[in-house]
Amino acid sequence: MLPVIIFLALLQAQDESPRQLLQSAIAEQQRGDYRAAIRDYKELLKFHPADVEARVNLGAALVQVGDFDGAIQQYKQALSLMPAAYQMPVRLNLALAYYKKGDLQSALPEFEALHHAQVQDRRIAVLLGDTQIRLGRPADALEMLAPLEAANQRDPDFEYVLGLAMIRAGKLREGAERMENAGGVSRSGDAYLFAGSALMQLNEFEQARHDLEVALQLNPKLPGLYTLVGMARDQTGDAKAAELAFREALKENPNDFQANLYLGTILYKRRDLEEARPFLEEALRLSPSSPLARYENAMWKKAVGDDRGAADDLAALVKDDPQWLEPHVELAALYYKLHRPADGDRERHIVDQLTAEQQTQGPPKY
Repeated sequence: MLPVIIFLALLQAQDESPRQLLQSAIAEQQRGDYRAAIRDYKELLKFHPADVEARVNLGAALVQVGDFDGAIQQYKQALSLMPAAYQMPVRLNLALAYYKKGDLQSALPEFEALHHAQVQDRRIAVLLGDTQIRLGRPADALEMLAPLEAANQRDPDFEYVLGLAMIRAGKLREGAERMENAGGVSRSGDAYLFAGSALMQLNEFEQARHDLEVALQLNPKLPGLYTLVGMARDQTGDAKAAELAFREALKENPNDFQANLYLGTILYKRRDLEEARPFLEEALRLSPSSPLARYENAMWKKAVGDDRGAADDLAALVKDDPQWLEPHVELAALYYKLHRPADGDRERHIVDQLTAEQQTQGPPKY
């Protein structure tokens, strides 16, 4: 039989070993040695599977190495061991693990429950709103975020998500304003990109160009930015600067439909017809059904003297879209040039009708 003193010493050593392992794992985690921390947490949990702190910390370490499924499992097990009153921080960790994994359908109910319990928590509201937007539910995000704006309008993350919800819900001007507010505070190129894109849809080209140029200064590597900058420059009458932007866009993505189309159009209007041709043809290849690509290729044919080919293309275009004015105008002129006066008279009559309609209904479609 062991002496009492030796027996008590062994018990004390057994108690201290798990504590030392936990302290070691925490220290490793704090200095960024996540794999060593994971190893020690797992070793500890072999003997103390109900240690909630170890499970939660292990989940956090697993997130750091990209093992989101493992982290989710640990958080769920920790929650099953905890009283409901203390679960909120771990539930947030669980929701974030789903979110970072990209499993937004699983993250959504977790964020919703957290928001219901802590309505005024800005961070949870932002994460819930972003999740709803990504799942195609911007109206839900807007309904949830709008009542919280007064208390959070100086927070750039909140304004960014609120602005994005507004834009995706069709409130373009209001969304652009929030994005400009967010970008002004955080110097976020993304925010100015969204603002400029929304304003382009509203035909507010001067302000759109301003925002997009700011975005370009802040982060020129944003996908699609050079194309939008080029379009804004073109719409504000700066074709030379637009050309430079479209060429940069095509360096990043030669298959950019809009960059090919707009650059080709700028070149043919400048009568650089041979240089324009491959860009216009590429745009048509990328989107054969695009009315604009078909129209600009017809205009190129007209510019190089292929009047018959241009007329055939325009005739097909107005058949598909009889209300589009410009192709009728060009087609009437071409028919007269091709000595087809009856067809020219018919097209001119259509032009007169459409012009009268547009004077009462507003600007043309294209």
